[in-house]
Amino acid sequence: MSTNAIAKRYAKALVQIGSEAGTVDGFNAELARFSTLLSGSRELAAVFGNPAYGIGPKKAILQDLVAKVEVSPTVSNLLMLLLERGRLSVLPLISESYGAFADELSGVIRPTLTSGLPLDAAQVEAIGQALAQSTGKTVKLKVEVDPALIGGVVTKIGGKVFDGSVRTQLANIQDILQKG
Repeated sequence: MSTNAIAKRYAKALVQIGSEAGTVDGFNAELARFSTLLSGSRELAAVFGNPAYGIGPKKAILQDLVAKVEVSPTVSNLLMLLLERGRLSVLPLISESYGAFADELSGVIRPTLTSGLPLDAAQVEAIGQALAQSTGKTVKLKVEVDPALIGGVVTKIGGKVFDGSVRTQLANIQDILQKG
């Protein structure tokens, strides 16, 4: 089974537990915080990834980390389970998948808006409102600038791309002119 499928299984199970307990957002923050801690430390990654260290010392280190980071018992149990099964390295994928499942559960989408020129706050807000109105979901835009677009915007929502850039329009005109 691929690590992505494994991550989705753990994330989906934790989202279900979180939705029953009403702590979906709390679990999301805890997973993200702990995942950042582990991925930001080479020493921790080396210890948890090294088979020369026994499971006992690894559990002790993880328990100390959980106590310092103040993680809920449910997330702590998940971390221990991942450690015991040798899957602690999958935690960043689990955290990412959990965030996606939590967004889906709460009706949030996170599209990426790429423009050729920097947009002001009013323009970003207007585009966000239009997307919210058309999708019926809460929109949290990620805004990027790509001068290669020349002008216009490209919006990516999940697997869909809405391309209104000048670069694409010019490419379409070039294709039409070449085909005659």
